[in-house]
Parts: sequence; C-alpha cells; structure tokens
Amino acid sequence: MTRLAARLLADGRRLHLNDGPIDLVIEAWGPPDAVRAAYRAAAARAGTILDELCAELKLLRAPATPDSPRAHGPTARRMQAAVAPHAGTFITPMAAVAGAVAEEVLAAMLDATTLARAYVNNGGDIALHLAAGERLALGLVDRPDRPSLFARAILEAAEPVRGIATSGWRGRSHSLGIADAVTVLADTASAADAAATMIANAVDLPGHTAITRLACRGIDPDSDLGDRLVTRNVGALAGDEIEAALANGATTARGFVAAGLVRAAALHLRGVTLVA
Repeated sequence: MTRLAARLLADGRRLHLNDGPIDLVIEAWGPPDAVRAAYRAAAARAGTILDELCAELKLLRAPATPDSPRAHGPTARRMQAAVAPHAGTFITPMAAVAGAVAEEVLAAMLDATTLARAYVNNGGDIALHLAAGERLALGLVDRPDRPSLFARAILEAAEPVRGIATSGWRGRSHSLGIADAVTVLADTASAADAAATMIANAVDLPGHTAITRLACRGIDPDSDLGDRLVTRNVGALAGDEIEAALANGATTARGFVAAGLVRAAALHLRGVTLVA
C-alpha cells in the first residue's frame, strides 16, 4: 500500500503530494489532458523517491568529497552533482535533497507530456519549466516562519534560471548561520538548494553572545550535521552587526555568482536585504 497522499487543492489547479518529508505543491499549464497526464506522472514518481533515497542514506549523509562513491538513484545523483562544487568545505548531498526531489518530479512530468509552464515546489525549493516565450511570476519572502511578500519578480523563458531555493535558521532545516532567509536563483533547483545552504551558513557573527547555538545531534540525532552547532535563537543585533553578518554571506554569494554556480541571491536578516 502506497504512503503517498495526493489531492487537488481548493483552487482546483494545484496538486499536493505528500510522502513523509517530501511535501510538494505542483502546478502545470497546458491543455487539460496534458495537465492531467503530468499530474499522474508526478504522483507516480513522487511515490518512489523516498524509498530510493533511504536505500542510500548513509552515503547521502556523508560529507561530499571528490572521492565519494557515486550514488545509484537518479535523485541521489542530482544531489551529489549539486554539492560537488562545494566539496572543499563541509557539505553533504542532503543539502540539495529538496531541490533534487523537485527536479526529479518535474522531469517525470515533462517526460510524460508537453507543457507550457510548470513548477514543483518542495517546501520552498522549486524546480521550474518554461517553454519558449513563457514567463512566470515569483514572490519573495524574508521570513519563512512569517511569510509575506516583500518583492515580486518575473522569470522569462529566455533566462537560464530553472531553480529557486531558500535556506535560513528560521526554515525547516537546521542552519549554521543566522540568516532569516537566503533565496537563490540558479539553473537547477538542486544547485540553488546547495548554494542557499552554503550562503545561509556564511551569514553569521561567530562567537556573538546574542546567538544561541546547540549541537545538532541533541536536537535531531539523525541529522547529517552531527555535533556541529546550529542556530536556535538570534537575540538583539545592532545595525552594524546586521550589516557585517550580511557582508559575510555576500562574499560567499558573490563568489558563487562569479563561478557561475548561481545567477543571483537575496540575503535577508532583521528586515535588511542584500542582493548579490
């Protein structure tokens, strides 16, 4: 018996799929028959991914190195490819899991039919499809725990961005930094996911007494972060401290942009936004 829960949302347009930690909101544009075929393909693929990842979980939770064994599953391989450029510092393929899952489900939809536009949103990490001449509107939030739009952008099909991801200490995953949110635009969702994790970790004020950190193992024994200290609370910060923390993250973000790993990043902390 399948664990996957699938239902159309109240608007009748978006599909919600859930299988444990995989929680997808999907929307597709095209002829009705094509949309239905895409949604069937999405449900079929989403129902298999979790078991595939669990079969290789030990490898996916291990730090990425140039000598890491190659994963077998397609989603796991997407994760490994996304973190490979960052393997000079601590990162595991799990840093790209949400984006890679979104990519894999979108790929199944596009294998099944032809669509004008589509997105797969996995908890804020989003894989996009835009056929020639299409565009899609995006809304940005600076506090995932208190979502409200502070900016809007339009993506054109001619642009290379096909992935969006957000990371920060207020999100659903643990962070080593203090960013409220870091939103990244990249060519793939898995690349955006990995980069957002790294940039959010870099938005930091090491040793600041207003920041509460705990060993991740004590909060989440199964986390790939082990005994690394993750942020649990950020107290009062002065304006120059906010700027300094954002500047630290911006250095990493600009390096990624220069290397072609991401197209842009927006870093948010205490109502202040810095764009790379």
